[in-house]
Amino acid sequence: MSYAIEHVRLDFPLLAREVNGRPVAYFDSAASAQKPLAVIDRELDFYRHSYAAVHRGIHTLSADATQKIEKVREKVAEFINAASAEEIVFVKGATEGINLVANSFGRHLVKPGDSIMITEMEHHANIVPWQILAKEHRLDLRVCPLQTDGTLDLAFLAESIDSSCKLLAITHVSNVLGTVNPLIDIIARAKAQSPYLRVLVDGAQAVMHNQVDVQALNCDFYVFSGHKLYGPSGIGILYGRLPLLEQMPPWEAGGGMIKQVSLSTGPTFADPPWRFEAGSPNTAAIIGLGAAIEYVSALSLEAIKHYEQSLMHYAVEALLQVPTIKIYGPVARVGVIAFNLGDHHAYDVGSFLDQYGIAIRTGHQCAMPVMAVYQVASMCRASLALYNTQEEVARLVAGLQRIHQLLG
Repeated sequence: MSYAIEHVRLDFPLLAREVNGRPVAYFDSAASAQKPLAVIDRELDFYRHSYAAVHRGIHTLSADATQKIEKVREKVAEFINAASAEEIVFVKGATEGINLVANSFGRHLVKPGDSIMITEMEHHANIVPWQILAKEHRLDLRVCPLQTDGTLDLAFLAESIDSSCKLLAITHVSNVLGTVNPLIDIIARAKAQSPYLRVLVDGAQAVMHNQVDVQALNCDFYVFSGHKLYGPSGIGILYGRLPLLEQMPPWEAGGGMIKQVSLSTGPTFADPPWRFEAGSPNTAAIIGLGAAIEYVSALSLEAIKHYEQSLMHYAVEALLQVPTIKIYGPVARVGVIAFNLGDHHAYDVGSFLDQYGIAIRTGHQCAMPVMAVYQVASMCRASLALYNTQEEVARLVAGLQRIHQLLG
């Protein structure tokens, strides 16, 4: 399977930049990915030639803009194999999608005394909303432990889900360790144990690396962010099964989410998904997200997966040659490599690498419970994307070896 990395890199203008006098090696795509020209140009073209407010506009520009975003909704549904476009809600990002479910499904369809299951592997965005909900509504918040090999304790998960459990919130791919959770098996077992269980999947680190099929997963909600999928910032997706969305009340109120407003009888809400899209949407970003999906689809997610797997194998083997390095997580990982260099603070390592034009992420990675499992305050994280190369990995390894020599 051919993958012309030299041509792919030409699509991303930022990769031609120098940082501290050296070509940038960008290993921070798990935080936010660079954008191809196809996305930049599509968004810019909309602002230059097609901009207008969407919905309810009688004039041509408004109608065209509305049609453009609804076509993206259809494109997203096809991209993750949703049953219909009406199951796709535009949100600001994965974080807002999770909060929407917590504040609508959680507040209105989960009752005091019920339980919610999360995991120790989650990003803070898939922990804190459930902690707040559990405290306010007197719910039992259960936590599936993370094992030091980077995998979840699935036996605990199976034992702890019972008929009181109304929601399982779980990541598809760990943003720290790159662990790919076996969701088809996890969800099937969990739902067999609790017929009322609903499952929310945080797919923010998954959709750019593998083909996602929400129907095959049998999840009830799935969230992801556009800016990690080579798309614009400020746009994300909440997938929800339509029968569930129809039961859920809106979380935010405003224009665009109502059928009718009366001062005497109150509002009547629009059908899903528009019920959950109050206010003016980020139209340009939605259109840019459509371009990003077209871009990765044209390259083929299968080709991207094959290329990234090969690069990941090369990177791990090369990094293991660095003295004192500690790599965290499972042998089979996707997208990210978390590590520390001896006793040196991750911040210091990241600062040195920046002087060599190498960009990584350092800190607690918005996953303090993961740090606690490994008994560290922070980690370095290098994330691999469809535009990274073996030469860049070699530069990262050489930079770490140089830091080891300098700092001891």
